[in-house]
Amino acid sequence: MNIFADIRRAVVAALEEMGAEGALPAGLDLSNVAVEPPRDAAHGDMATNAAMVLAKPAGQNPRALAEALVAKLAADQRIAEATVAGPGFINLRLVPGVWTEVLRAALDAGRDFGRSDLGAGVKVNVEYVSANPTGPMHVGHTRGAVFGDALASLLDFAGYDVTREYYINDGGAQVDVLARSAYERYREANGLEPEIREGLYPGDYLIPVGEALKAKYGADLIDKPEEDWLAEVRDFATEAMMAMIREDLALLNVKMDVFYSEKSLYGTGQIEAALKRLEDLGLIYEGVLEPPKGKLPEDWEEREQTLFKSTQYGDDVDRPVKKSDGAWTYFAPDIAYHWTKIARGFDHLIDVFGADHGGYVKRMKAAVAALSENKVSLDIKLIQLVKLFKNGEPFKMSKRAGTFVTLRDVVEQAGADVTRFHMLTRKNDAPLDFDFDKVLEQSKDNPVFYVQYAHARVASVLRKAAELGLDVSDAALAGADLAQNSHEAETALAKKIAEWPRLVEIAARANEPHRVAFFLYEIASDLHALWHRGNEEPALRFVQEDDLALTSAKIALARACAVVISAGLGILGVTPAEEMR
Repeated sequence: MNIFADIRRAVVAALEEMGAEGALPAGLDLSNVAVEPPRDAAHGDMATNAAMVLAKPAGQNPRALAEALVAKLAADQRIAEATVAGPGFINLRLVPGVWTEVLRAALDAGRDFGRSDLGAGVKVNVEYVSANPTGPMHVGHTRGAVFGDALASLLDFAGYDVTREYYINDGGAQVDVLARSAYERYREANGLEPEIREGLYPGDYLIPVGEALKAKYGADLIDKPEEDWLAEVRDFATEAMMAMIREDLALLNVKMDVFYSEKSLYGTGQIEAALKRLEDLGLIYEGVLEPPKGKLPEDWEEREQTLFKSTQYGDDVDRPVKKSDGAWTYFAPDIAYHWTKIARGFDHLIDVFGADHGGYVKRMKAAVAALSENKVSLDIKLIQLVKLFKNGEPFKMSKRAGTFVTLRDVVEQAGADVTRFHMLTRKNDAPLDFDFDKVLEQSKDNPVFYVQYAHARVASVLRKAAELGLDVSDAALAGADLAQNSHEAETALAKKIAEWPRLVEIAARANEPHRVAFFLYEIASDLHALWHRGNEEPALRFVQEDDLALTSAKIALARACAVVISAGLGILGVTPAEEMR
């Protein structure tokens, strides 16, 4: 039940009726008509901008149009009062029974309350993490993994057909560096001094790989020329790193549907096929690019390259896909990879990149638009940096990793639930501070604790009610006389619960799962506020031991709140707490 969507349909129906009567021009675009919570709750339960957005195209005075619309809405039995404010905004107050039905709907649906058919089964590919398979995942990957996973869950909850995908960057020079680094650890496992020269990966995490290579090859690869062992060691080390990455993802409860190998694009004709597609569209040519901005003429070598006309699709400059020596640029396999996504039938693509990939956004969007002839959309979400602190000081590097703090370091210190929730307490493109002391403290200032505490409080209320002999199943609570929750504080909480389905759709449309975390903190605050008022006003306490029927109604409100918190935490990938320890 999405009461905001329901009332919007009533507003649209009234407008269409006015059009049929000749009070409005036919064929007006009603897509911008919105029904939302008012900025000031004192003004009502909902507000609509209908008259404001339609006045100009209708050629009418907005206030007069609003008054005519109010007269129509008066017939809706759910609307207790409709008033015109200012130049033409309409404020609506709903009858109390609406909030009773919202609570009942939440209890009936359980964690499915708020699920939407917004996505209508549209096929969405969410590619995230995609860390180079050269070592353990670091804290930056952690944020990207959490964001991408929560976004995929949000879109699934909103009715999209979602595929979670990891792109294995195993086709570039970095995997050759990995192979050489692993080979040095293999030499070490054979009793030789490793030569971890500049440019190789120094982390201790490659020591077990070297030992595994020794177990497989003995000393057979020692002193052999690189060309004899590079390919085998590269494949062996890459698979070992991917096994480590899968373990790291499992620590965060992240499960991918697809692991797609970049290497599979090479030598299979897929890169050539993608570029042939662009060539057939007249978007590939041989040319010379202008010098990059800031380069002196003597620093620039003019050379002819194979270029993609990405400027035709909003990019700043055309982009090379093949170098003058005939080798592919990094961009070419990325074009081919996205062409496979289009060929696999996805309607919408989402890429989650690190902040350092900002310069890649326009060219990648141009490629997808060109390849699909604007039929497939691409949204690229950039993940800003995470700064780690402990005891007020920056958290030190991981010796095991060599140069960075690993995902495993973070999860072992804070736990998966805390890590996931806190990584979503800022919008993805805003920097985030992760203080191990603060994310574990038990206070209102710690969002994850505050939300978990709210859910645990409801669980404790249900246990207490059950001890009194009440049936606390959702079905039984839905049958209680919920109209008894008539205090303004109780009604306020019911209204907040009613916002959840709307919030889901807003967050899904914007691809912004952090909105869910923000909402959970707000509804938890409302529940805690009602709890504290009950300490001062006994009539507001959830458990009324001398009136079990009233208790059923009150804990139904609390349970409906917990349903929303549980559903929201499910989207974020966090387990709801049944008790605080």
